[in-house]
Amino acid sequence: MLLINKICVLVSSISFFIYVIAYFINPHMKNEFKRFGIEKLGLLTIVLEFLGALGLLLGLYFKILLLVSSLGLSTLMFFGLLTRIKSKDTIWVSLPASFFMVLNAYIFWVSID
Repeated sequence: MLLINKICVLVSSISFFIYVIAYFINPHMKNEFKRFGIEKLGLLTIVLEFLGALGLLLGLYFKILLLVSSLGLSTLMFFGLLTRIKSKDTIWVSLPASFFMVLNAYIFWVSID
């Protein structure tokens, strides 16, 4: 795997780990799920993000985990972006979901042989 691809995996994985921690520390994160009307999906989303971030790291050694995790996180961010569009959030607020959707789609794409 090329160095740039490894850097992309690390950036994505670390970012999702930080988001998971922030969910439990910062009440604003939980309030966002309430604002979207999907409060009950908050913990599930966080668990999926944690598993995805862990899968990306392990995917550096086990390719199948990299493929599943990057596709899963890209899909999760796609639905996150749709949720933000439905809530009429600004482009600026929606940018992180867009960025991580594209980043994980890229990781998935370059990992396919």
